[in-house]
Amino acid sequence: MLNVALPAIRADMGLDTGQLQSVMSAYVLGYGGFMLLGGRAADLFGRRRMFVLWLTVFLLFSGLGGLATEGWMLVTARFVTGVAAAFMTPAGLSVITTGFAEGEQRNKALLVYSGTAAGGFSVGLVVGGLLAAVDWRWVFFAPVIMSLVILVAALVLLPRGERPERSPHGLDFGGAVAVTGGIVLLVLAVERAAHGGLGWTAAAFAASLALFAAFTAIERRAAAPLVRLGILRDPGLVRANVIGLLFAAGFFGFQFVAVLYLQELRGWSTIETSLALLVAGVDAVLSPTLTPRLVRRYGNAKVVLGGLVAAALSYALFLPLGTDLPYALMFPTMLLLGIAFALAYGPLTITATDGVAEAEQGLAGGLLYTSFQFGAALGLSAVTAVNTAFTSGGSPQEMIDGYRAALLVPLGAALVAAAVAGVGLRRGATGGKGEATPVPATTPVGPPAPQRDHLHEVSR
Repeated sequence: MLNVALPAIRADMGLDTGQLQSVMSAYVLGYGGFMLLGGRAADLFGRRRMFVLWLTVFLLFSGLGGLATEGWMLVTARFVTGVAAAFMTPAGLSVITTGFAEGEQRNKALLVYSGTAAGGFSVGLVVGGLLAAVDWRWVFFAPVIMSLVILVAALVLLPRGERPERSPHGLDFGGAVAVTGGIVLLVLAVERAAHGGLGWTAAAFAASLALFAAFTAIERRAAAPLVRLGILRDPGLVRANVIGLLFAAGFFGFQFVAVLYLQELRGWSTIETSLALLVAGVDAVLSPTLTPRLVRRYGNAKVVLGGLVAAALSYALFLPLGTDLPYALMFPTMLLLGIAFALAYGPLTITATDGVAEAEQGLAGGLLYTSFQFGAALGLSAVTAVNTAFTSGGSPQEMIDGYRAALLVPLGAALVAAAVAGVGLRRGATGGKGEATPVPATTPVGPPAPQRDHLHEVSR
């Protein structure tokens, strides 16, 4: 909902491009920075409890964002709602992954879940445009109403489940502080790199690396570590998270550039922009219908690779943008973007949680969403930096030059992600862990256990 309202926020509050990016990045900073802690908290303190508690925080601070009168107030509200999302997102995902047996049922549930997320994206684009046309503050007030409905539904419908066994060692507080601080500083350094001083950015990077080193040392000695380091030894899991990071960098970076191009250069209204981007929501239909069939036939790895190729082609087709580019030539980009999301997001979610013990499902979800959110921050910062560097003035042609240069960032991210996915396939083809032989169309989404374990190792 917020994406299409950005120009209206800028005009009302007098924000420059860097400050406008901060409105987006503040949410990402809180979301990505606290995701690992949120995922582990769900495992330790109860998934339903964490979801309900932090949904309430999200509700309250979204409302405060709508009341903001200064840029810093808006950024603060966005940061806290990001922190709230960091706790409730892995809790919600782990409710699904622990509520369905690994295999066919869980895969179907996760693909429906990704389709629902896509549906929210599509609805948000249209509703966000309509609300911003009235007053951009309603983009913050509307989630208060929706969150209240979700809160009531969660209290009624979410199973309480068994109380998680309390570790005698409690929460790894030292590790939590170190990794959260490290991620926050890393995301902040990336975010500030586009419009901050070199010295400040370098210091933030150095402090982040120091905290990550401290985190590693703490986890090696902790009796009940926040992140079991052994989970990071799986090359398939690491590959899934790297792909998720790069995919999110391209996806969110492209949205930022496209919205600015359509509204600030072309002069389109928020409603027109929403409708132009709406076709990208085709993944709401494809994720629960087409994607399961493709996963059954070709396996997760090839489906993800297909999504990354579609994303790269989508960004490449938008490069010839100009002052009078007709929407008919934009349409293939938006359609391919939706197809890319449908093919990549659900299978990545499956492979990032498949084979992980139930006690670590929150952690696995936290790792994946941390990668997504750090990728989003990286993409937003990179396109802003490139756009600023290549826009020497305010003429239409100079703005176009900046947008075209910025679009190379999502294109490059998609190509690198496709290369990483291709490495997994090539290793499988040359006798490594390999990719499972494609299963017949009549086979359920979740293959038998031995085959699923084999697929799990390489498709990620």
